[in-house]
Amino acid sequence: MKDNQARIILFSLFFTLIFCASAQDREMLRFDENGEFKIAQFTDTHINMDKNSNFKSYEIIRGVLEKEHPDFVILTGDIVTQSNPTKGYEHFAGMFSKLEIPWAVVFGNHDSQGELSRSDLAELLKTQAFCLNNDVGGIAGNSNFILPVYGRNNTPEALLYCMDSHSRSTLQPLVEGYGWFDFSQIMWYREKSLEYTRQNGGSPLPALAFFHIPLPEYTDAWNNKTTPPVGVKNEDECSPDINTGMFSAMLECGDVMGTFVGHDHINDYIGVHYNIALAYGRVTKVMKGEDDPLAGGRIIVLKEGQRKFDTWIRDMNGVKELPCSWPETFFSKKKFN
Repeated sequence: MKDNQARIILFSLFFTLIFCASAQDREMLRFDENGEFKIAQFTDTHINMDKNSNFKSYEIIRGVLEKEHPDFVILTGDIVTQSNPTKGYEHFAGMFSKLEIPWAVVFGNHDSQGELSRSDLAELLKTQAFCLNNDVGGIAGNSNFILPVYGRNNTPEALLYCMDSHSRSTLQPLVEGYGWFDFSQIMWYREKSLEYTRQNGGSPLPALAFFHIPLPEYTDAWNNKTTPPVGVKNEDECSPDINTGMFSAMLECGDVMGTFVGHDHINDYIGVHYNIALAYGRVTKVMKGEDDPLAGGRIIVLKEGQRKFDTWIRDMNGVKELPCSWPETFFSKKKFN
């Protein structure tokens, strides 16, 4: 009897260890055997299940995933905008877990306008299957975290900075408009970037940054005549009126190759400002205007050990749009080298 109990305990421990190792492996993002890591960015779905509004966004996302088979999905804000978003995010979790794709969310200006605060949303997402959200806390915002992408040597070879670009100005009525990065976030970014650079022998790791509201420098990227953007601008950039210096921090740290945002539904360009790519995703909810971009998602493919990435749009009809490569599409080899 005691031997049987001992066997049962050993088997239980064995399967528990296997399960924990498997769960941990799912949470560890990795380059594949070809040295590539594919990201699918979806943005501004504005799902409201209570009103059956923009429910087609789920179908669009599923279609892009089946076409692209990404290693990771990032949702860049204004995702579930109903009063209680729990069911909406549970639907996402069910879809991504069925496909065994890890995912994460950075908050937009509309995400916390319902019953749940940003901190409530952060706690909710931590409980969802395959979701990697893990807010660092102690700084402004509630979707600030870093996801390393590991290489063949089990060391970080790239970084994904996920950040909360907030909602509205906190200085109203003096300053109207949208929110901006807090100095605590910029300090956190600088400290973590320096830490990873030191661990990498003084060389900055290739990095991407994901958030919702475009930086003020996006306008400069669109107006860059020397290095023209790829994609369309159908509305003015809805950036904050206050510039607290996140772009200059990224420029000085030297790790971020490109930033990827949403917010402006009918912009999808990727431009250049001081050798950093400033990009929009593709709106994932169906727009109504005849000239509006067709709903879909942006695909980004990182290359292990290289400061480069490929990117394109996959629209809701499965068509590949606006393919380009960083830095080759934007710089001649002579200029870049």
